[in-house]
Amino acid sequence: MTVGSTMTAAAGTPHASVSFEKAQDRATSALRLWLYALALLVVAMVAVGGATRLTGSGLSITEWKPVTGAIPPLSDAAWLAEFEKYRQSPQYALLNQGMSLDEFKFIYWWEWGHRQLGRFVGLAFFLPFLWFWAKGWVRGRLALVLLGLGALGGLQGAVGWIMVASGLKPGMTAVAPLKLMLHLVIACAIFAGLLWTAAGLGWRKTGLATAAGHPRLRRQAHLLLGLVFLQIALGGLVAGSKAGLTYNTWPLMDGRWIPPLDGLFAVSPWVENFVDNVALVQFNHRLMAYVVVGVALWHAFTAWRALPRLAGWTAALAGLALAQAALGILTLLLHVPLWAGLAHQLLAIVLLGAVVLHARSFSPPAAAAFSSQ
Repeated sequence: MTVGSTMTAAAGTPHASVSFEKAQDRATSALRLWLYALALLVVAMVAVGGATRLTGSGLSITEWKPVTGAIPPLSDAAWLAEFEKYRQSPQYALLNQGMSLDEFKFIYWWEWGHRQLGRFVGLAFFLPFLWFWAKGWVRGRLALVLLGLGALGGLQGAVGWIMVASGLKPGMTAVAPLKLMLHLVIACAIFAGLLWTAAGLGWRKTGLATAAGHPRLRRQAHLLLGLVFLQIALGGLVAGSKAGLTYNTWPLMDGRWIPPLDGLFAVSPWVENFVDNVALVQFNHRLMAYVVVGVALWHAFTAWRALPRLAGWTAALAGLALAQAALGILTLLLHVPLWAGLAHQLLAIVLLGAVVLHARSFSPPAAAAFSSQ
């Protein structure tokens, strides 16, 4: 990454060199703080999005108005107009017939808050980015990476509306599971990209390279990162298809370790079972949970033997993976109450963040070093 490419030392004197180092440190610290703050905002966005889904609020606003939609209804007439639009939706006709205006306001505010937070995140990204760019602190590869993350944020907004629109089609009472999964995965990709970039700034000074030079541990760390991403995607399918509301037993599913194959592949064509068949969707999520925990424990054991100074951290990662699996089981057994569903989703993001930072520590110096050139 290149931070402050225009911040060149005016002279070769020791005093000038020290002044330049201090200025560079300030720029790096400001950029890192900004990126970590953005990552926390993304976590908040995921949390509000989860609450919006679990309260059945995601389809309460039936139009996409990126600018004027920031203004909520301000009069009784405006509220009645919004309510009437919702009453034309299939969700109202099939699930919420007879809903009162006050009940509509409850779900409306959840969806409006989710969209409003998305607008705030966009501003929190682009306004500081322009300021840092104007000061010469963001140039070259770092600028391209940040612009890529910004573009991904814009794509996320568009995917969010495509997702909502899928739930407004005739006969639909919720959004399409595949589109919900994509919406969640993009949010996680933005979160991971922000953490990865922030951790890489000041690489030599922050000591992120302490684990470098251990290719086996590095491969395991990156494998764990990929598996956590895959598990979150599978969790998005579970949420979208409401598969957590079925087979609410553990460790067996409907009295079996492995459900009958004719039940797992009852939908035709067979590939659609991976998205639309609640039995297979939940089964895949269960299996991947076991794989994630197993790899996390294997990684912790390998670190304990090969790099003892990482043993505590990798053991904590394994503990976090176990806690997430246990919370998932509890959420299933309780038939997905709001608090458990939200906690399970948030702990998944926490686990992802920890694994991202861990995998980042194994990256080679060239990937994160910055200079004044």
